[in-house]
Amino acid sequence: MSTPNFTRPSFSEALNVWTELLARQGWPKDLIWLFDENLCFERRVESPGGLHIAYQTVFTPPPPESGQMAYDYFCEFNARLVLYRLGSSRGRSLCFVLCDKWFESKGEAEGYIRRDDWLISFRPGGPEEIEEITELERWNGRLLRDRPLHELDFCMTLKGIHEILAHDRVLTTYERYALRFLHGWRRLLGRKR
Repeated sequence: MSTPNFTRPSFSEALNVWTELLARQGWPKDLIWLFDENLCFERRVESPGGLHIAYQTVFTPPPPESGQMAYDYFCEFNARLVLYRLGSSRGRSLCFVLCDKWFESKGEAEGYIRRDDWLISFRPGGPEEIEEITELERWNGRLLRDRPLHELDFCMTLKGIHEILAHDRVLTTYERYALRFLHGWRRLLGRKR
């Protein structure tokens, strides 16, 4: 499958289109950008698919400008980028930047509004009010494995955002391992002094 020619807009241009779309749908234009570490999946029989999705920003708060950093990072890939609204919380829209070729087949039937000239889709979502988790015990008990694939599995991690802030790029697996090794070595040497 070949990717069509496209030109990504600046973050501010994409953001203007996104917030105008949200306003037309009647959703809040005030945004909270969330990442993988902000999601809380819990098993609940009464929820659709048996999964309840909540969020938190207490234990892993996203840094300022993190939405733009995720957008800029994903713009480097030749895959569909998605501005995705999960729902609302306290008068704000909970948003994610997603990216993967998996979204190429998604269209209006699934709630996505496509801009093929940008290779971007917008998913404004519905009226769901999303619960914010503030209890550490509940946060620690969230599902991290053994759950069905979800669209939000294609979001950026806060770990990646922090690596961009520290190293001006997302690190490779080898670089992460090497850093862990060096930090451990420094701790070991520090104790011997």
